[in-house]
Amino acid sequence: MTRDFDSARAAGQLSDGAGVLRVAAVVPDTEAEGPGRRFAVWLQGCPLRCPGCCNPEMLSFRGGETRVPRELAAAACAVPALEGVTLLGGEPFAQAEAAAVFAEIVRAAGLSVMVFSGYTLAELRAFPQAAALLASCDLLVDGRYDRTRPEPPGGRRWIGSANQVMHRLSARYAADDPRFTTGNTVELRLSAAERSLTVNGWPAAASAVRAPRRA
Repeated sequence: MTRDFDSARAAGQLSDGAGVLRVAAVVPDTEAEGPGRRFAVWLQGCPLRCPGCCNPEMLSFRGGETRVPRELAAAACAVPALEGVTLLGGEPFAQAEAAAVFAEIVRAAGLSVMVFSGYTLAELRAFPQAAALLASCDLLVDGRYDRTRPEPPGGRRWIGSANQVMHRLSARYAADDPRFTTGNTVELRLSAAERSLTVNGWPAAASAVRAPRRA
């Protein structure tokens, strides 16, 4: 059943607009989460709970750490030679107001914005709280993850299941951009100091190699 923003907020499953983001993880420079080099932010919490979600540890609205959107945007803008930022989760539109502040700042600085959402674009356009984040979004991958319909190897890049759609919401990316048709990738980062392994990228492959990790 589709949950609208009002019922999700009443259930305590949306940001209260207090001006902070609850962040599960950040990878400041990745080439696996959208076109070019990107600052990727996984937001904590999702009201949709798709079976087979590749980030089940990010479903709860507890956990992660709080970040001020302007400070997080400043961190993104400080990374040299980035093409853009990507918001994932969790569900970015569950924190739409604070995420919009972040997106507006980085986009004004010249970075592109890509968002992965379990809501469809039609659902988001019906939610007044989503308008500002949508207005700052260049690329949107939308729709519930459907584990019974995985995107096949060699299929569309950055797409988890066959029902999901990539929407170009600005003129920044052309439909024939060759980066959108190359293979998916997975990145692994091993931190000896933190004794942790971070894995991100194509969900099917990342899930196969992911070990317990610390964000």
